[in-house]
Amino acid sequence: MRPSKRPDEEACEPVSDPMTDLGRRALLPAGLRDVLPPHAENEARLIEVMVARTATHGYERVKPPLIEFETSLLEGPGAALSSRVFRLMDPMSQGMMGVRADMTAQVARIASTRLKNVPRPLRLCYAGEVLHTTAEQVSPEREMVQVGAELIGSHTAEADAEIILVGIEALRAAGVERLSLDLMVPPLVPVVLAGLDLPAADAARLRAAIDRKDIAAVEDLGGPVAPVLTRLLAATGPKDTALAALAGIDLPSEARAALDRLTHVADLVAAAAPGLAITLDPVENRGFEYHTGIAFSLFVRGVRAEVGRGGRYRPNGDPNETATGFTLYIEKVLQALPAPKRREAVFVPHGAPREAAAALRADGRVTVQGLEPVADVVAEARRQRCAAVWKDGNVIALAEAGASEGKA
Repeated sequence: MRPSKRPDEEACEPVSDPMTDLGRRALLPAGLRDVLPPHAENEARLIEVMVARTATHGYERVKPPLIEFETSLLEGPGAALSSRVFRLMDPMSQGMMGVRADMTAQVARIASTRLKNVPRPLRLCYAGEVLHTTAEQVSPEREMVQVGAELIGSHTAEADAEIILVGIEALRAAGVERLSLDLMVPPLVPVVLAGLDLPAADAARLRAAIDRKDIAAVEDLGGPVAPVLTRLLAATGPKDTALAALAGIDLPSEARAALDRLTHVADLVAAAAPGLAITLDPVENRGFEYHTGIAFSLFVRGVRAEVGRGGRYRPNGDPNETATGFTLYIEKVLQALPAPKRREAVFVPHGAPREAAAALRADGRVTVQGLEPVADVVAEARRQRCAAVWKDGNVIALAEAGASEGKA
């Protein structure tokens, strides 16, 4: 027989605390969270509102898989997000797979494979979760929800303007106001720098100085193109002021064509959305490395990070194809809106006719059905967090029900 334990041995053994164990099981990895009522319902409603508004412009919805082979997930625009992709081995094929960190590359893949024979321009929209290996400085979330659209196969400035305007309209349909638009031309600076014969280390320092908008460092490192670069940096600002400053800069023909395109798109958007605040940042490139033309960010006053971004790119590296699109970030959209309120429900006591509750729901109300008889219906309705109670064919607010019972 096993000898009995001494009292001091029993005192040294860890005691399992059910509440502590439950807390450990509820702990989630950093950047992941449960979305609870009423926030989950509100989020789902906003997603559908934005997708539905996008669809009214002829964008058809697609639904890519959450996980796919790494080779296709990281093709074209997906390559820029390689460091953020969770990877895993597929037990069936033994191939490496990735959890999507962005849906743009997936939609581009669909367009160039499943829908390659569909006439262009092709308009597609989507919504779904994405997952990042690490969080960004301004966003603690690693699991996020994207709503987006892609306009594939049109090279026109009108296509650039349309995707911007549809994104803005989707946000406004969700109730987001106080929007501003920041327009960029990521290929512009590389064109200006193309003529410089700089060592790689010096070129990297110059690019970093441009990204920091450090005019002194750009003047020191920019050599013969330093005057052009500093004027481009100084041209950042409100649309009309920036365009006037950009008009007088002597640029290579390819760079001038890019700025002319920027001017055209800015004018198209301003004409369609006259109250929209538009700023230009012709040298911005961070986060837009794979873009091949006009790019943009959407901001809301009071929200730290952008609520959406997009721009022109080459789907899956196809030299004969072009696309432009937007992605909206639901977590940031929610920060721009008031906190949701729980929907008010009517408590229907046990034994009430089922037709009564059905009639209330048909009238747009939420009902909570009593599952057993209770002595105090009003108290039970309050416990169930209802705002009203059904009684004798009438819906009575709890405040009124309590007052009438008090008088009785």
